[in-house]
Amino acid sequence: MPQQAFWTPYCGAGPVPGDLASRWNLDPWLLAMLALIAALPWIRAAGVERRALWFAGVGALAVSFVSPLCALSSALFSARVVHHMLLIAAAAPLLAWAAPREAGGRLGGPLAWTFIHGLILWAWHAPSAYAAALSSDAAYWLMQASLLLSALGFWRAVRRASAPAGVGALLLAMMQMGLLGALLTFAGEAVYAPHFATTQAWGFTPLRDQQLGGLIMWAPASAIYLAAALALLGRWLGPDREAQAA
Repeated sequence: MPQQAFWTPYCGAGPVPGDLASRWNLDPWLLAMLALIAALPWIRAAGVERRALWFAGVGALAVSFVSPLCALSSALFSARVVHHMLLIAAAAPLLAWAAPREAGGRLGGPLAWTFIHGLILWAWHAPSAYAAALSSDAAYWLMQASLLLSALGFWRAVRRASAPAGVGALLLAMMQMGLLGALLTFAGEAVYAPHFATTQAWGFTPLRDQQLGGLIMWAPASAIYLAAALALLGRWLGPDREAQAA
């Protein structure tokens, strides 16, 4: 399909299976930024557990942007979903729990951040906004930064909130994620034009690829928020309630 040449995603043109292993993203600006995040000054004074969480979060960012997943997300919408879930449901909570509790001050409660993050997530999955992000490096990084920062705000608000408020926010986040996934799963046609010409090499039609992405949102991604809600609820109901303040 001649449309393929029109899209110029940051991660490069969508690869075919034989090329994927060689498609590492060694952008020096990206690598420098990840190194800077990994070496933030407070890390030296943090405990072993918090340092481990922080480096795991940076590792999740590296998998998202440096590994061949970055290139694969140019070819498959379902890979883009995995990429985004690594940002908002892996890197963001790891970084949020690793950072100093007082960092960033109080910038809103969990309900507000659930709304803000959900609005940003849904907005970038509008077909026109999604296509713009795969047509411009500036739009691409606006997408990534807004998703990651709003997710950080959400998870930090959950961390600071009372257990009932945190559980409620997590369940609301789970429901909106599941709803978006269900809508994509049951859509009657493919809506993400940047992938119309890149899925066949991977054995998918654009619609099947979109449905797989929706299923990833609907089931495993939503399950992350449910698991976090259950863990928070268990800590609140358990014998050691003082651990919540850690």
